[in-house]
Amino acid sequence: MRTLISTAFVSLDGVVEAPGGEPGYRNSGWTFKDIEFVPEAYEIKGTEQQEATAMLFGRTSYEAFSPVWPDMEEFADYKLMPKYVVSTTLTDDQLVPGWGETTILRSLDDVAALKETEGGPIIMHGSATLNRNLSDAGLIDRYHLLVFPLLLGAGKRLFSDTDKDTQKLRLVEHEAYANGLQKNVFEVVR
Repeated sequence: MRTLISTAFVSLDGVVEAPGGEPGYRNSGWTFKDIEFVPEAYEIKGTEQQEATAMLFGRTSYEAFSPVWPDMEEFADYKLMPKYVVSTTLTDDQLVPGWGETTILRSLDDVAALKETEGGPIIMHGSATLNRNLSDAGLIDRYHLLVFPLLLGAGKRLFSDTDKDTQKLRLVEHEAYANGLQKNVFEVVR
């Protein structure tokens, strides 16, 4: 079974919305405003590219990343990697050419079936709504979180507020940085 990894920039109060400056959110760009850049805090991003063998997105995140990432040198390892987009509305003619093979999945059952295929880890960037749904369905295996020392209040959250049984996580890697960021890598305990 393939490992599904959720990777996110997250505020201390769980917000993941618009970390890079996406329009429409009051605190857009919060990952670089008033936070000193410490390169070692972002080393996990390079490691993720080296370890991942496929990418998974929700429609909104795919539409945000796909016009930009294919030409970015820092994401070169992702360019030819197979990509999967979970969407009930996206069509094949809306997929971005030149960013590797991209397959549209229509349901969480399709994601579960993908996890049953041969291959290495699947990495999911952004995709807040999809992340919550996959977490609630028990399909996420690991979380790579860069936690920012900020309280943002309103905004899309990484984790759902669904009333469900406790899901235990095991901290397998962590580090704190001079600028207050924390790297936390958790495995889901099954």
